[in-house]
Amino acid sequence: MDDLQIIELYFARDEHAIKETDHKYGKLCFRVAKNLLWSDEDAEECVNDTYLTIWNKIPPTRPNNFTAFICKITRNLSLKKLETSNAMKRSADAAISLSEIEETLPDRGTAPGIEDEELGKLISAFLWSEKELDRNVFLRKYWFFDSISDIAERYSMNENSVKSMLFRSRNRLKNYLKKEGIEV
Repeated sequence: MDDLQIIELYFARDEHAIKETDHKYGKLCFRVAKNLLWSDEDAEECVNDTYLTIWNKIPPTRPNNFTAFICKITRNLSLKKLETSNAMKRSADAAISLSEIEETLPDRGTAPGIEDEELGKLISAFLWSEKELDRNVFLRKYWFFDSISDIAERYSMNENSVKSMLFRSRNRLKNYLKKEGIEV
């Protein structure tokens, strides 16, 4: 079943929408949650919460990109669970990923006027200006929280190449934000 058909099931308030969403996106949602939480049980709980959130958001929301919509919800719920359960210790990859990217992005003290939405648009514009491989590696690490070894395997690279690519991408992002008037 395609995404538009699934979305129409949500608008019709047909419970098969959840079953179809799980069939098509369950493994992806689980992987996103598991990369952050490192617990099958917690990841499964986040996936179930994702379906409930989707059910509550559609309608009125009609997502243009259903995959991104679902992944964003799963990721945000997982991050919230990670924060509330203080499980950061359990996910070294997520902790490292967050600390790496935090050094590149402005904080409320250095850029109090920047809104999250504005920063998100700038990061998105930056990523679209990057080469496809650089963009994909960046997203795998800082959006999906994949490990360096998983990224290296996915793109047939060695781990040092992935680390170097990410380091250069973070520096380019930092320079891009400075050029846009955002002090980091």
